[in-house]
Amino acid sequence: MFTGKVNDGFFTDNILPYTGKAKPEVIIGPSMGVDSAILKLGDKYMAVAEDPIFPSATMSPEDFAYVTVHIGASDVAVMGIKPQYMTYSLLLPLDTEEEYIARLVKAINIYAGELDISIVGGHTGYYGAVTMPTIGGITVWGVKDSFISPRGAKPGDDVIMTKGAAIEAAALLAYELDSILTEKVPEKLVKRAKDRFKEISVVKDAEVVNSIGGVHAMHDATEGGLFRGIWEIAQASGTGMSIDKDKILLPEDIKEVCAFFGLNPFEIISEGTLVLTCEKGKSQEIVSALKDSGIEAAIIGKVTGKSEGCVLNDNGKVKSLLPPEEDKFWGVFFSSLELKNKHAACI
Repeated sequence: MFTGKVNDGFFTDNILPYTGKAKPEVIIGPSMGVDSAILKLGDKYMAVAEDPIFPSATMSPEDFAYVTVHIGASDVAVMGIKPQYMTYSLLLPLDTEEEYIARLVKAINIYAGELDISIVGGHTGYYGAVTMPTIGGITVWGVKDSFISPRGAKPGDDVIMTKGAAIEAAALLAYELDSILTEKVPEKLVKRAKDRFKEISVVKDAEVVNSIGGVHAMHDATEGGLFRGIWEIAQASGTGMSIDKDKILLPEDIKEVCAFFGLNPFEIISEGTLVLTCEKGKSQEIVSALKDSGIEAAIIGKVTGKSEGCVLNDNGKVKSLLPPEEDKFWGVFFSSLELKNKHAACI
């Protein structure tokens, strides 16, 4: 048994068929590779997304609050709609100190406020079955007169990515395991990876991109990483993809952290990496606008016809680009934490 989302087959066979009553206002419901539902409300569209959020072992309440708000908001932002409202359920172990709860709630309020999001409800409580403070679910939504979805990619579009592959994976590994990493990885690279914690968001990326126009599809590369994110856009839009491996952004700090743990940076969780497709005539303007906003970006390939499939051009060799069967980040992360704790107990 692996950790993370259920596999594609189980999702298709045992979840997708069971989504309650069909209603005409549901424009996009549960789907492979789609970040948010889209509902038609009069002449407006509402994007609504739901996520559970878990803190890592030593994560501060403030950092837990950051990922709570930004991961939830990112799923709405990639639909071309500004996140405006949220609710969350905070589930707590019986021995959670009130000071921790107060710090977490205040920090969630601050980060929501920075994104102009109103918190309109939720739930907070202690439960014996809960072993660590957990956001059982954050729901974020927003309303606009139009939307973008991963279903919109068109043959001939350029494919653009932001920041780099494996943003979340590298940030969490450096956040929790910096003392292990610095045994072999230069300290400045470990620090840079750790600093990427505040890059676990695509809210700003999506806002900049939307201001330019010409965007047909956006997606946040979460579990399964960059390759799965690209593949999911192709699946959702009924297209193919041709990606140039040598054009993929892979910063040195991320490369070194992933190499230390034997992880493929293109196939592990990368919340914070925006993947988008756009009109060819808009791609350079989008890349420039992102860079002017302090967000590295690159054109990494093209959208093709469905019959051409998803392929990776790797140093002159063309290979199939398929999603990983398992995101191996989680296994490495938790086993490394266990090893770190055992080592600390022996000192």
